Amino acid sequence: MPEPPPIAAGDEVEMRKPHACGANRWVVVRTGADLRVKCLECGRSVLMPRDQFNKAVRRVVGRENADERG
Repeated sequence: MPEPPPIAAGDEVEMRKPHACGANRWVVVRTGADLRVKCLECGRSVLMPRDQFNKAVRRVVGRENADERG
């Protein structure tokens, strides 16, 4: 299984399945053992375990602090 991309707060990600509102783009609000992500369409915030997040994420769309992380 391929290694999931490193995720940091402020990253915009695309999920495999759409949210109930129809959007599949989320922004990572908090990282750790659990990740808090916020839907960019409706603003709903969801807390999910890291392993569930790694299975659900399709790709990282944008990075907010790419130059600061090296």
